[in-house]
Amino acid sequence: MKRQQHHWIATAALALAFALPASAQTPAVVCTPPADMVPAQLYGLWQLVLWPQEGGSEATPASTGALLFERHPEYPGSVRGSLKRSTPGNDRQALVSGDVTSGEFNLDESADGVTMDAVWEGNVTASGCGQELRGIRRPAEGRATNEPLMNFVLKKAPGWR
Repeated sequence: MKRQQHHWIATAALALAFALPASAQTPAVVCTPPADMVPAQLYGLWQLVLWPQEGGSEATPASTGALLFERHPEYPGSVRGSLKRSTPGNDRQALVSGDVTSGEFNLDESADGVTMDAVWEGNVTASGCGQELRGIRRPAEGRATNEPLMNFVLKKAPGWR
């Protein structure tokens, strides 16, 4: 009896698989071209890796962390969020706001929500399917800091598509 039951289940599953269109069996991943990405596609959690532009590498980051982007309450075409990342000796938290336009990503970082501490400039990667941003983080103009220019990569966390 058990053998007949297993055979029936396998046959039914196979028939169902052939009855469904191919698109229902394997969902197709549709990638937005970088130039067509809109700020709403930034919403969600992003994993961060930072490394010095001179003498550093992505494989040995100087800092790692995460950014959480949400809709900007005052500017509908922008995002606002929070940054949490490690730095030598302590952790850093900051508020961020920015946007993506024609595949270019821009972000302002502020530890106190008033004074700009850093500027992020980058691009949506063509191969990242809207899930990866790469660029440079630099101290904001006029900020006296010993922090070097840093390369960054942001990758959207799984589950935030």
